[in-house]
Amino acid sequence: MTAEITMIQRRTMIEESDILKKIKRNTTREKEVVQALKKEDSLTWEEDGVVYMKGRVYIPNNRKIKEELLKENHNLADIGYPRQHRMLELIKRTYWWLGLKEDIKKYIQGCFKCQQNKVQHQRKAGELHLLEIPKEPWQEISIDIIGPLPKSNEMDAIVVIVDRFTKMIRLKATTINILSEEIAKIHRDEI
Repeated sequence: MTAEITMIQRRTMIEESDILKKIKRNTTREKEVVQALKKEDSLTWEEDGVVYMKGRVYIPNNRKIKEELLKENHNLADIGYPRQHRMLELIKRTYWWLGLKEDIKKYIQGCFKCQQNKVQHQRKAGELHLLEIPKEPWQEISIDIIGPLPKSNEMDAIVVIVDRFTKMIRLKATTINILSEEIAKIHRDEI
């Protein structure tokens, strides 16, 4: 009995809305909806120019009507800004259209307040610890290899050695297949 009362209340709310008038003016329908109407089952019917599917109002493929419904069901004073699943439940109670879930997802991704208040599901980053500042040149270095590069004189990579104290850089052409012993020799001979 209460389900029937709820359906009657919902239908009364829908009939009074401007959206229903816009739906009646829009005559375009997707082929899936036309096929469902041809079946003439109890799940899909048309009444006063409005198509109902499984008891919900079918929204035609009209961007303005869909955006108005999304805005109306997202910017609610009593519950705030519902996330994707809650908003889907709110809209599915009364309305239906092809691609409803995707449209809700895009709308929420474009909502500035939702993105601003988005819950972070990552662990908080640990504290950063500064490295000690070296006291003299070439006490601490960093070594990196850039490559593969186009071959030049059989070399296809560059070993980059940077002094952390002076920020001085030493570059040495090499191959991409260089071994750690060879990098140690470059460090010994070049610095």
